Amino acid sequence: MTIALTRRHLLAAALATGVAVPLGAGRGWAAPGAPGPARLTLPPPTGPHRVGTVSLHLVDRSRPDPVAGPGHHRELMASVWYPAARDARRHPVAQWMTAAPLRALLASAGFDADAAAAPLTAGHERAPALRSPGRLPVIVYSHGNDDHRAEATIVVQELASHGYVVVTVDHTYDAFSEFPDGRLTVPADMSFTPWDSSYDIRFVLDRIEDLAAGRNPDAERRALPDGLGAALDLRRIGMLGWSKGATATALVMSQDRRVRAGLGFDGPMQSLPEPTDLDRPFMLMTADNTRAAEPSVEQFWSRLRGWRLNVHAVGAAHSSYIDHQWLVPQLARIIGMSDEDLAGWVGTLDPARAVRIQQAYPLAFFDLHLRHQRQRLLEGPSPAFPEVRFIP
Repeated sequence: MTIALTRRHLLAAALATGVAVPLGAGRGWAAPGAPGPARLTLPPPTGPHRVGTVSLHLVDRSRPDPVAGPGHHRELMASVWYPAARDARRHPVAQWMTAAPLRALLASAGFDADAAAAPLTAGHERAPALRSPGRLPVIVYSHGNDDHRAEATIVVQELASHGYVVVTVDHTYDAFSEFPDGRLTVPADMSFTPWDSSYDIRFVLDRIEDLAAGRNPDAERRALPDGLGAALDLRRIGMLGWSKGATATALVMSQDRRVRAGLGFDGPMQSLPEPTDLDRPFMLMTADNTRAAEPSVEQFWSRLRGWRLNVHAVGAAHSSYIDHQWLVPQLARIIGMSDEDLAGWVGTLDPARAVRIQQAYPLAFFDLHLRHQRQRLLEGPSPAFPEVRFIP
């Protein structure tokens, strides 16, 4: 029997084997003639706070860089997203991604590199941090295979608008990234496992401690936003990730008790060695990598000894819980992608409904476990979200 391989099948196979598959799955697309690339858009966050953001260039001098060669150490780009002061509008808004890595990302996916311009985010660059009576909980984010730290900006800026500080990380050589001196890095032809992502995140947790102590971890010592370090509550740290990043979330929690709660977006939960038993809260938001379809997810579920929850959005594809679900349909209209190919990217879950799920469920999870506020949304099916199933 012959089985037609869709992009989702190819992506699932790549996740299982560790092989990188371009997002376009071998299909090339070209944008129709236009005076300039159309700019994509992002939905605004719903929280009461304006959002600030700042990028950091971090160097881990405990780890050599196997690609750059002797004398070089591992470098990472990270972004900090945070509630900003009311005068944040004096500061320019950040792009979702700078031009060079965006062009590389589009080309790797089989699209015209100039098909679209990056959306603008809600984050105001280097705006002063909001001065609040207490410190704010911190969340770190780990991205998926061959992707980038901007991939879940909808979720990230939603959390920041509700009073969280969120730190996103580019896993160099598994990401499309750009350093302050203009160096562009793209996913390399090398093994990069969820354990490698977890090592990056634990290093970043150390740098968050530097920020909270008033030290500047940026390699160029660029000025930090006023009040940022004083806003961080190191006693309330959570983590989330998509795909490989979800697996990395489990691995970080199995090694580092600084992370109090973890959330995974459709992770395959495959690693060697595997995550150990966890006694802290963990939530799975599944799509393609369900417990029924992926034995490693069911095995991980069985190792959760604390609070746990598995929700599943009907019609969701692997990328339905990140920005792809909102951005790819816009790109599809620009380039004339067929409905069938678009469904291979986003499934049948309506993008606007996906955004509401992305905004509501992660916020409820971290409000419950980092702020200890009851969340009825997590207690059972909600009429406001009829497509979300609770998997016992």
